[in-house]
Amino acid sequence: MITTGTNLLSRDVGLVWHPYAPLDAGAHYAVLEANGTQLVLEDAAGTRHEVLDGMSSWWSAVHGYRHRVLDAAVRTQLERFSHVMFGGLTHEPAIELAERLVEMTPNGLRHVFLADSGSISVEVALKLALQYQEAMGHTERHRFAALRGGYHGDTFAAMGICDPVDGMHSAFAQRSPSELFLPKPPAARRNAQGDWEYSVARLAQWEQETRELIAANAGQLAGIVCEPVLQGAGGMHIYPPAVLGILRELADQYDLVLIADEIATGFGRTGQLFAVQHAGIEPDIMCVGKALTGGYLTLAAMLCSSRIASALAGAKGATGSALLHGPTFMGNPLACAVACASLDLLAGDRSTAANDGPWRHQVATLESGLRAHLAPAADLAQVKDVRVLGGVGVIQLASEVQVSAVTEAAVQRGVWVRPFRDLVYVMPPYISTPDQLATLGRGVIGAVQQIHG
Repeated sequence: MITTGTNLLSRDVGLVWHPYAPLDAGAHYAVLEANGTQLVLEDAAGTRHEVLDGMSSWWSAVHGYRHRVLDAAVRTQLERFSHVMFGGLTHEPAIELAERLVEMTPNGLRHVFLADSGSISVEVALKLALQYQEAMGHTERHRFAALRGGYHGDTFAAMGICDPVDGMHSAFAQRSPSELFLPKPPAARRNAQGDWEYSVARLAQWEQETRELIAANAGQLAGIVCEPVLQGAGGMHIYPPAVLGILRELADQYDLVLIADEIATGFGRTGQLFAVQHAGIEPDIMCVGKALTGGYLTLAAMLCSSRIASALAGAKGATGSALLHGPTFMGNPLACAVACASLDLLAGDRSTAANDGPWRHQVATLESGLRAHLAPAADLAQVKDVRVLGGVGVIQLASEVQVSAVTEAAVQRGVWVRPFRDLVYVMPPYISTPDQLATLGRGVIGAVQQIHG
């Protein structure tokens, strides 16, 4: 017997925490079904709502729900074994996934650590950078430079490189490590012709300040961390790809480890398979997650260059040559199997270059649709900016969003969104059709207009 949404909502309150919410907040809707791009919700009054998922379940369900290929991958692996420890053992899904990731990502990334969440992959990346510096004889290099406006996860070391003032973890600023924060890069946008537009003067000012900060602190720094081109949970801020080239140059100049956090941007979301490709650079370490399994199971990965891995392999210091991390569910076979199937859907078979796989047409459809259907929002008095990059559409208001009211108004129009701060944004599944994108645009704009005028 399936419990009704009304019962689920009443049982939920005071029992389980929801993200960034007090215990008694509960949930607004219960999910009864999910299929394709659709969610079936039920509210506290028992009313059912069929809605388009504008969030891809926090940017992960890029292929939609109950996808037959992904369902089959899980069932097939389940009939073999669902989990085994990764210490001293290995298995085909993990090896296959690691091979696929090395093939798809920038050429210099040759080695893979399979983590159980995006935040943990960032933790492992930071550990590896510290161990690299120790292996190179630089034990004094224990801090990281990160961009203001960034977000890298909720675990402690990851919190420490999130924006300490405007970020989501300001309450813990006094308990987080003292990292170096670089200026927030200037805003940019990519026009319909694919050209990048931004203030050259502001970029030059940013570069000067950044170079001075890095030069003054290089002796203590282990690495530089950034979300390439798009800062996600920190504010959906799009910045010039040239910033990445400058960070790459500084990392090379001072022998710092450049870490690209592609957890939100990876696998095509920004219009390139990986966002670093907008700048044509290769990071030393890259973290991926979210869309990796198509939203089916939690899994992430950290990839690094042979230069970093080789230095660690020859290490003689206190931490030795082992990468000191090992989650219980590392390399989970079910997650690895469905991730391989998800990558097949994104990139096609191996005879096709991953950069030209099916994702490219899908994301181009999203981008053109979002540009067309979110553009009218710019005429609303309370709208400060409308911006689109790949499969990301953002409506920025002049004030804080009334989150619950806008969410409810959107649901009444057949759309599920989860606004935050001053942003009402969408990251729809890649399989969304032009008609669904039109519905999404109308629903979001209508909700904003109803609540904010």
